[in-house]
Amino acid sequence: MEYKDVVEMIRKEDIQFIRLQFSDISGNIKNVEIPSQELEKAFEKGIMFDGSSIEGFVRIEESDMYLKPDISTFAILPWTTNGSKSARFICDVYKPDGTPFDGDPRYRLKLIVEKARKMGFEAFAGPEIEFFVLPRDEKGFPQPTLLDFGSYFDLLPLDEVESLRSEVAVALKSMGIDVEASHHEVAPSQHEVDFRYGDLLKTADNTQTVKLVLKTIAIKHNLHVTFMPKPFFGINGSGMHTHLSLFKNGENAFYDQDSSDGLSKTLHHFVGGILKYAKEITAITNPIVNSYKRLVPGYEAPVNIAWSKANRSALIRIPAARKNSTRIEYRSPDPSCNAYLAFAVIVGAGLEGIEKKIEPPLPIEENIYAMSEEKRAEFKIDSLPGSLKEALEEMKNSELVKEILGDHIFKKFVELKRREWRDFSITVTDWEIRNYLRV
Repeated sequence: MEYKDVVEMIRKEDIQFIRLQFSDISGNIKNVEIPSQELEKAFEKGIMFDGSSIEGFVRIEESDMYLKPDISTFAILPWTTNGSKSARFICDVYKPDGTPFDGDPRYRLKLIVEKARKMGFEAFAGPEIEFFVLPRDEKGFPQPTLLDFGSYFDLLPLDEVESLRSEVAVALKSMGIDVEASHHEVAPSQHEVDFRYGDLLKTADNTQTVKLVLKTIAIKHNLHVTFMPKPFFGINGSGMHTHLSLFKNGENAFYDQDSSDGLSKTLHHFVGGILKYAKEITAITNPIVNSYKRLVPGYEAPVNIAWSKANRSALIRIPAARKNSTRIEYRSPDPSCNAYLAFAVIVGAGLEGIEKKIEPPLPIEENIYAMSEEKRAEFKIDSLPGSLKEALEEMKNSELVKEILGDHIFKKFVELKRREWRDFSITVTDWEIRNYLRV
């Protein structure tokens, strides 16, 4: 859409307010609301805000930042505030001198998109977003209680959660996001929404939008949607399996009709790069303490640093589809991650593999979960970090991750997550009370 088209739609739909959205380092969506009359100013000069008040942005003495809308992200919000319609733009963050802010996660992903283009590629992604739907108490506080005991693809009686999923699909469609599937997942009270794949930046924007819409419409139904990876012991956690492909001159660069398995050297090197740097990028794709309650060796979790053309016990799986549908599925990310940063480090690692022609190990077609320690050692199958602390240790020495994130986000992220780990380490948990109170 062009600017004049947007202005006409705002007038036609009687939209009173515009929400200028952006994401902080942790992936939390922030926004500044302006009257629709101020939109021209937003496009010409940007709207100033206090960057020192945003976690991980800037210090108080350099707080003035500017939001500039990306016109391609315009969408009318599928709910009203006090009867008034609002629209939103996703924004890029700029410094007062007009240059992009180095600590803007969206900007870091744009740099990876640009790098891919310089290499002749256009990157596409499609995440599978899993989440739990929980009840709220009479005061509106979320409760850690299962709403159902359904399982994978169960068709439950028409209830509030099914109404929620249907309403979310309609709302997303109205915002230009096509939902390809929504269904009950493996665990009780767990669900999944999949939307149509797209270019890397658009998919990251859409991921943030899907999360926002799910949480907002859940409130309307007096429910709570959580993207916490492992809210309940003993049942499956929530992942964000991410499908990725590269196209070159309109053709899928991962497909090679002349190879025996239909997979190109480009795919092999892309996989080789991700596997080589998997440990270093895990703090970004799995960024909270709770992430590592899901990534537990010995359970059916994607912790094995290996790839496969079939089974799901490896970190990277190659789905059976070929030709333009040829892709990889990276299985470790969870939905607590910042989509901009997660996509940046995954694709950045893959592009590094292509540049350096990193060959992956042989694919593992056996069930790695069932392998003995001796056999895993024989195949040299390593595991992802087992805690946020271990993941941060791997990340802090990574020149690649530092280059992808930039010095600002790299330092702020490590600082933020070290503080999170320290707080967790000194917290007395319910488990400790149950097991040690009688000592």
